[in-house]
Amino acid sequence: MSDISYYTEEGLKKLKDELRQLETVDRPFITQQIADARDKGDLSENAEYHAAKEEQGHLETRIAKLKTIVSNARLIDDSKLDNSKVYILSRVTIKNVANKATVEYTLVAENEANLKQKKISIDSPFGKGLLGKSVGDIAEIQAPNGIMQFEILNITR
Repeated sequence: MSDISYYTEEGLKKLKDELRQLETVDRPFITQQIADARDKGDLSENAEYHAAKEEQGHLETRIAKLKTIVSNARLIDDSKLDNSKVYILSRVTIKNVANKATVEYTLVAENEANLKQKKISIDSPFGKGLLGKSVGDIAEIQAPNGIMQFEILNITR
């Protein structure tokens, strides 16, 4: 399975900014916390030292994960995407077949997903159910309460 993920310019910039913050601000801060705690004496009973070391471990894990994500990230040129089918960066208007409610979502990479902004991940069950569909198609999506059907009304960028 490929670890390559596709991002908008904004989404990739956000990841790189977070990585830069963690490496240039947070890492030196935690290193200083560890040094300060070490200066307080016996490390075996020093709760501040152990907490700072644990925080450092979490930080280093996050940095390593972000480095991997950024190195496998690819920018999407949305000017070359086809609007005839649902792909990443598609803005899709759908209608719930059961209750006739309509909603619009933009399909994005997992790290860019934000339901408040109506951005859903292409890796989510909902996103996977919409991928590859055309206007007029019915997408059947597995939900906790059973399979739901959505009609594709419109696809834009």
